Amino acid sequence: MSSEFLGKRYKLASSENFDDFMKALGVGMVTRKMGATVSPTVELTEKDGVYTLKTTSTFKNTEIKFKLGEEFDEETADGRKVKSVCTLEGNKLVQMQKGDKNTTIEREFGPTEMKAVMKVDDIVCTRIYKLQE
Repeated sequence: MSSEFLGKRYKLASSENFDDFMKALGVGMVTRKMGATVSPTVELTEKDGVYTLKTTSTFKNTEIKFKLGEEFDEETADGRKVKSVCTLEGNKLVQMQKGDKNTTIEREFGPTEMKAVMKVDDIVCTRIYKLQE
């Protein structure tokens, strides 16, 4: 991961199929409605080989800390308990979540935006985050 993307804040600008994605995970309607209205900000930082991915919004703030390639326990924003592993492929942070449903989240960091592609079952959700100045 190029350090130029670390410590930058990216704010959600567009979202496709997020409701279907949440529905496939069994997220209740109230949470889905709230999730659909917020525009979270994502920030990835790294210190001594430990990465921190912070997601902040008016609805909920989450933070995960991880080392690349090492499994860790995560509680997702919608309250599911999963085992996650994150790996880097160039400027793509790939997160595999194993639980009742296995999901993949690929976050591709670029100079002006971060694209998150989230997959569960046969549903693909794409969320574009724009760099905050």
